Amino acid sequence: MNAARIGVYAFLFGAALFFLLPLYVMITTSFKTMDEIRMGSVLALPLQATLDPWRSAWDQVSGGFWNSVAITVPSTLLPILIGAVNGYALSFWRPRFANLLFGVLMAGAFIPVQVMIYPLVWMMAKAGLFGSLPAIVLVHCIFGMPVMTLLFRNYYASVPHELFQAARVDGGGFWRIFLQVMLPMSLPIIVVAAIMQVTGVWNDYILGLVFAGRDNLPMTVQLNNVINTTTGTRLYNVNMAATILTAALPLAIYFISGRWFVRGIAAGAVKG
Repeated sequence: MNAARIGVYAFLFGAALFFLLPLYVMITTSFKTMDEIRMGSVLALPLQATLDPWRSAWDQVSGGFWNSVAITVPSTLLPILIGAVNGYALSFWRPRFANLLFGVLMAGAFIPVQVMIYPLVWMMAKAGLFGSLPAIVLVHCIFGMPVMTLLFRNYYASVPHELFQAARVDGGGFWRIFLQVMLPMSLPIIVVAAIMQVTGVWNDYILGLVFAGRDNLPMTVQLNNVINTTTGTRLYNVNMAATILTAALPLAIYFISGRWFVRGIAAGAVKG
């Protein structure tokens, strides 16, 4: 083994250690009692593992979990559907001013959400939607649609145009070609889009805090309320368990769908 390869392995090991060490501390701390946390080393394994912190954490964030599910599901399905139709239209049907429309959508993808919060609050209040589930879903759809359009437009741009022309010759219209030809071919990019949208919506804090309302606060907001409580003693084991519970769904999606994510990227997700 030469020196270059040793250096590469050393760098990869150091990078893995850098990212995995905090996760290790979180997991081990979540199974310790508070007495053990105060007395022992932060890197030590729990001497008497307990599930009480996990039960307490779930009791405090379970409502936020189901709120996040209710927000994430429509906020993922709708932008993917709209983005797929937009990308398909911009790639094959080329409506008038298509390039201008695509440029406007891309500009929208890079506008910070903080800039748009006040106008959206004003519009939602005028429409009577502010502080409701439809409000937070609509906001996530607005911010997710440009990126979804970019993904699907670039993916469909890599599809041979002869396939579309053959479908047109066979009498296929806009929706028939989309539903019967393009959509069945789109599973890799749909997985990529779903992973990106689910992760973004699930991990969102500021939009959920502003638009969801008291009855629909997502898991991230309730996690902040658990960790930053100003009453009593800070329960680090409960805090760590609640943090892991909040991050569990995006991590599970990445682990389960990782190969599809790579396949979708390789199949044209970043080609234009």
